[in-house]
Amino acid sequence: MPDTSQKPEPPDPGYTQADWGTVSDNPELSDAELATLQPVSTVPEVSRLLPKRQRGRPRRVDAKVNLTLRIDPALLDAYRATGDGWQVRMHEALAEGIGQSKPAPAAGDKRRA
Repeated sequence: MPDTSQKPEPPDPGYTQADWGTVSDNPELSDAELATLQPVSTVPEVSRLLPKRQRGRPRRVDAKVNLTLRIDPALLDAYRATGDGWQVRMHEALAEGIGQSKPAPAAGDKRRA
């Protein structure tokens, strides 16, 4: 059964939208003022003061290289069949093949224990 009891009215804040307009930090700009605006990138004195936005996580010095490698489908299926982490195991097998020891896990690397 729906609740049909009267709900209390929220208290009146005591100010109107016109009141907000009076105390606004951002007054309306005239058409002439809007026409004089320019992108911040065209004002080097201002642009230099703004923080530069970095995208993504920081680059690692020893970052791995993306590579396209053609291998036998049966070999790929065999590695994939070993379950999660097959790419790491393939990397270790390749490193072993050239006599390189397994690299130590990087700080904060949760893939290897």
